[in-house]
Amino acid sequence: MTPKTFILYVFLSLFVGTAAAQEKIQITHQPYIQALTDSSLSIVWVTNKAATGWVELAPDDNSHFYQEERKKLFAAKYGFKSVGTVHQVDIKGLTPGTKYRYRVYNQEVLNHQGTRVQYGDFVATSVYKNQPLSFATPKPSDQVNFAIVNDIHGKNEVLSNLIGQADMKKTDFVIFNGDMVDALHSEQQMFDGFMDTAIKLFASETPMYYSRGNHETRGPFAVAYPKYFPTNTGELYYMFTQGEACFIVLDCGEDKPDSDIEYSGIVDMDYYRAQQAQWLAKVVESPAYKNARYKIVICHMPPLGGWHGMLDIEKQFVPILNKAGAQIMISGHLHRHIKQMPKQGLNFPVLVNSNVNMVKAEITAQKAVFKVVDQQGKQVDEISLSPLR
Repeated sequence: MTPKTFILYVFLSLFVGTAAAQEKIQITHQPYIQALTDSSLSIVWVTNKAATGWVELAPDDNSHFYQEERKKLFAAKYGFKSVGTVHQVDIKGLTPGTKYRYRVYNQEVLNHQGTRVQYGDFVATSVYKNQPLSFATPKPSDQVNFAIVNDIHGKNEVLSNLIGQADMKKTDFVIFNGDMVDALHSEQQMFDGFMDTAIKLFASETPMYYSRGNHETRGPFAVAYPKYFPTNTGELYYMFTQGEACFIVLDCGEDKPDSDIEYSGIVDMDYYRAQQAQWLAKVVESPAYKNARYKIVICHMPPLGGWHGMLDIEKQFVPILNKAGAQIMISGHLHRHIKQMPKQGLNFPVLVNSNVNMVKAEITAQKAVFKVVDQQGKQVDEISLSPLR
């Protein structure tokens, strides 16, 4: 390297470093709602720089958001305010059937040495020119409306078209039933692939639940996936209730044997599904499940034989669900519409949704109806269930 080249290299390095240091903190991916119950939820968002984060919460009354100082709820763990770029605020003690307004805040952390912390600028979602964001906790009700999409594989236009077939003002939540991207390579690719679209369409105010698909297990960013989609169990399999229905969300794992060349020896899915089956056997004995009038299972891969993963789901999960009186499993994965009615060894119907359709469900005290519609809103198929009690 010549002296001139060296000087130019040093100058460019200093310029790039200075430019990066001068970049202002921003919310790069807006907040979205996870793990909603009738009294709790998590709010997640992302900034471009390390910062502390918090949520200001206000009732949905006639007061201006800035009428008084609002309650601050921090992203914190072990007694410390969390410092990072992915922010998660867990809010508990909410009142069922209540609407709340919220705003998220960050303050950049420039340096932390011992007990000395140097802070930078603030950033927040806007309520000056726009209305604050809001959410509502579920209330005791015999009516629930939700929508399910799957196998989007980064096709934001398809996602937008399908969500457009649901009346989001009357939709209590949306379920992403796996394979929303081909693989997970980076945070930006994940948000570009579907999450920024979901946030724009509904996810900042309408909760989203996620059943991981086999494609979300692939790529260097796959191990970071759980940080962005927290659940009430801390695992990627969990249970939640809405109205008269109990939902069990299972994590299907991968579709091929663990030894397959595609996985390069990095997966241990058979053992993972066996562990999950132990959890499943316990949770179906819970009062929340046993007392539910409708018992609904969400799992990306269906137990319909063929490839190794589906056979293992059939082996590990189906006997437990048969015994526990599951009424329906809703799956994806196969990129085609299938309605498998009960048969020997399978006591409940399996509705496999294609990659270009949506399942729109309405649950009432009298019945639960699952309608499959295409991107133009045309009905493709339907399954109805009667309540268990």
